[in-house]
Amino acid sequence: MIAAYAVYASTVGFQIIRFWDIQNGSERQLNLERKTYLISTVMTCLFGLGIFSLLLFIYTADHIHDFFIGAMCAAGSLNVDKYGYPALTVKMVSVILCGIWLILNYTDNKALDYPLIKVKYKFLMVITVLLIFDSYWLVNYFFGLKANVITSCCGILFSEETQSTAGEIASLPSFTTQIIFFLSVVLTIRVGIQFYLTGRSANLFSYFSAWLFLISLVSIISFISLYFYEMPTHHCPFCLLQKEYHYIGYPLYLSLFAGGTAGIGIGVLERVMGAASLASVIPRLQKRLCLFSMINYVIFALITAYPMIFSDFRL
Repeated sequence: MIAAYAVYASTVGFQIIRFWDIQNGSERQLNLERKTYLISTVMTCLFGLGIFSLLLFIYTADHIHDFFIGAMCAAGSLNVDKYGYPALTVKMVSVILCGIWLILNYTDNKALDYPLIKVKYKFLMVITVLLIFDSYWLVNYFFGLKANVITSCCGILFSEETQSTAGEIASLPSFTTQIIFFLSVVLTIRVGIQFYLTGRSANLFSYFSAWLFLISLVSIISFISLYFYEMPTHHCPFCLLQKEYHYIGYPLYLSLFAGGTAGIGIGVLERVMGAASLASVIPRLQKRLCLFSMINYVIFALITAYPMIFSDFRL
């Protein structure tokens, strides 16, 4: 449904990119204005549901692992056919881009002349392509599931001996990765505070935020998960979502994606700054996004550090 409406919104967006003229009072312009109000409202709701759908997809994949031989969690369920992990990857990327689009749309609606309308509809077209791929892989994944398939458990997929990207990340030196991760947290918060207080270094904070998001994903596999499992060989990023570990993965991933999306959004707003009607809007919104991003990254870091400090387990 989200992809189908995004296609319709993109067709209207194509007309807006070609014919939008806020100074023109023609019938076509009035029709475009009415359509963009409707699309903006509907897409905001649908993209909000799209963000929720990522959690629902992972939750579903985790709870159907009992149907497949060898699967212990979502890692095994997603490995049942070739569509599982591509569907998850595209869904994760589309969720971040949808969050950025919501930021652009909110900013654009704050100005009477809608200076970002063409930018946000060009961006929507990119998201629409991703949503189509997302729907394609998602449908193929669920319709291709067969209960008699033998899959691999997370212990094999995220093993240090496995010749794959996941295996290479799992085999990274844990102590070095910890230093890089916590140093990245400190530097990101440091630059964020500077930007929040002075309004300078918006792009720098955005770059640090994107880097921290990526290194955090690597760190979850490399060492963070080990402290929650208290097992030096269990690198699975999905078992954190299970009841045995108090569903700690949900606040962990929610805070990470919220912090990353808000931080990257600051850099995107910096690139579209220039319209006189948004001269006072964007700086205020950027500071709110900065504070939101820092709070979520701090939450993520505290959740990460808790078992490292209070658990008896040591690598």
